Amino acid sequence: MTKSFWLFGSRLTILADRTTTDGKYDLIEGYFPPGTQTPPHRHTRYSEQLYVLEGEFTVWIGENKVVLGTAESVLIPIGTTHVVAALSDRPARGLVVSAPSAFAQLIEATGTLNENEAPDIALFNRISTEIGDEILGVPGDLPE
Repeated sequence: MTKSFWLFGSRLTILADRTTTDGKYDLIEGYFPPGTQTPPHRHTRYSEQLYVLEGEFTVWIGENKVVLGTAESVLIPIGTTHVVAALSDRPARGLVVSAPSAFAQLIEATGTLNENEAPDIALFNRISTEIGDEILGVPGDLPE
C-alpha cells in the first residue's frame, strides 16, 4: 500500500519501506513543483539514488552540480552534503532509493496530508537526528 505526504513543498509517495523490504531500502516517488528545493542536508547512515521519471532535477552533491533529465540518475553517497531542486518552469518527478531503509520513516512521521501545511519543525529535527540525517540550512540554501 502506498502512502503520500507533503514535505517542504514536495509530494513524496512511499512505495516500499522497512516493513516490505526487511529494512534493506526505501523506494520513494517524489513530485517537485517548479521551484521546489530541499534544504542542504546529509545522510550519515544511508545512501540515496535518484532516478528522473520526468522533468529535470538540479542536484548539488558536495561541490558538484548536475542537471538530470528523464531517464538519468545519480548516486548520493553516505555522508555527502546535497540539495535536490526542480528549477525549471515544469514539475519534476523521480524515484529515490535510500539504502538501508530510513528516509520513509522521516517522511511518514513528519510529512503532512495537506500541500500547504508546514511540517512540525521540532518533530522533523528530532526524527532527522534519530535516523542520522543532518540538516545544514533551509530550502533555498546551497551546499558550501
